[in-house]
Amino acid sequence: MELHPHDLGHLFQQLGLPADPAERDAFVRTHRLPTGMRLSEAPFWNASQAEFLKKSLADDSSWSAQADELAALLSAEPPADEQD
Repeated sequence: MELHPHDLGHLFQQLGLPADPAERDAFVRTHRLPTGMRLSEAPFWNASQAEFLKKSLADDSSWSAQADELAALLSAEPPADEQD
């Protein structure tokens, strides 16, 4: 039986990042994943964060869906009012 929920907020907690929705939104607004770059290779992760994301995706772990969601958010174009 799984005791820990797996959602985006909890993924942020696993990564040692603020999990509050406003802080998550701020992180996504200020960090971009360049086209073609794997999530775990992004320069803004420390070594343990990168390894956690790499293993989560490679092992198709219980965090892989949230890691994929985070990658999609970081790869998306920012809203027009935030570009420039």
